[in-house]
Amino acid sequence: VLDAEFIVSVGDNFYPNGVQSTQDYHWISSFESIYTNPSLYTDWYVALGNHDYRGSVQAQIDYSKISRRWHLPSRYYSKTFEIENGEKLLLVVMDTNPFIEDYHKSPEKYDGIKKQDTLAQTKWLEQTLGTSDPSIKWKIVVGHHPLYSGGKRKTDKNTLSFEKKFANVFEKYKVDAYICGHEHDLQIIKPKGRKTAQFLSGSGSEVRTTGNREGTIFAAAEPGFMTFSILKNKLLVQTVKANANGAQVLHQHEISK
Repeated sequence: VLDAEFIVSVGDNFYPNGVQSTQDYHWISSFESIYTNPSLYTDWYVALGNHDYRGSVQAQIDYSKISRRWHLPSRYYSKTFEIENGEKLLLVVMDTNPFIEDYHKSPEKYDGIKKQDTLAQTKWLEQTLGTSDPSIKWKIVVGHHPLYSGGKRKTDKNTLSFEKKFANVFEKYKVDAYICGHEHDLQIIKPKGRKTAQFLSGSGSEVRTTGNREGTIFAAAEPGFMTFSILKNKLLVQTVKANANGAQVLHQHEISK
């Protein structure tokens, strides 16, 4: 049993069209009455997905003031955690949606997408990752859209464009892990020559066929999730399959320091 200190949601928190307000019944039917195990009554750090943009993003931000466990203080934000021996983990949560060109072609579908300042967010991202704090040992970035995929969006122009925008930024600031979703499967990808490993965990609900690409370490079209454990000098990632009889660890991956 993992005693999780916090939970990360990689976006598409509400299907199909986000929520309309903090009183939307989706909060009950898709969150409060679903995640009821005591282990899930801890802090949730939330990213925004494209389906969330089809409703009110502001309502999801405002819900942070209502719920003790829902944390989405703004469209993008960071949080620093104390670990052991005075060391820290820097968790950086992006809003990847404004960086997807196709969404700007349908502003009526993605509410407020054109108002988002991608230059300002990129500047914030680089300033946050470029911290001079020597006690930060691990840097983890969370976003909805993948840098890489061997699945449905393997050659999608939006995926390729997103990789061009951020893969080198993550390398520059020595990001250890990028956690994302969007694809409805489980993938771990670390292209040759890259420091940053991508952990794609998008099969918490619907599952879709997956596949491989250069750098694929693991891929599975199974319902499940990933757990991240920071040990003394390593990050242990377990890919877990969820089924009616409990859970099964499908794969383990370690990043050593």
